Amino acid sequence: MNRSTVDVAEAIGVMAAVAVAVVLLVAGVSKLGRHDGWRAQAAGLGVPSVVAAVVPFVELALGSLLLVQVQRHVVAWFAVALFVLFTALLGVRLAQGRRPPCACFGSLSSTPIGPAHLLRNAVFIALSVAAAVL
Repeated sequence: MNRSTVDVAEAIGVMAAVAVAVVLLVAGVSKLGRHDGWRAQAAGLGVPSVVAAVVPFVELALGSLLLVQVQRHVVAWFAVALFVLFTALLGVRLAQGRRPPCACFGSLSSTPIGPAHLLRNAVFIALSVAAAVL
């Protein structure tokens, strides 16, 4: 690869990381902003309360690190893992025929989960992979 190709790939990786950072920061802040509502929605999805207590802080930490590009390639893989876990949980609930409200963005989202949530998360996973490898 020539230098300009590498520069373009790097720029795409940085932009993907910033996009993922914004998603994670908005999700974390919205969950903390409406703590009781988030915990109730998370419980409706079957998330153990101890996990629900930690999720917003994990999102904020990963989002902050991605935003400032600290160890972007490594942190982005953690974002991939987080989005894969979220997607798996939604997929299991949908397979069970359950459609509780989405707790994805705390107080910003209360629509029942559906296939669109899986598609949206697939985009987040793709962006996270781009941030990790480019």
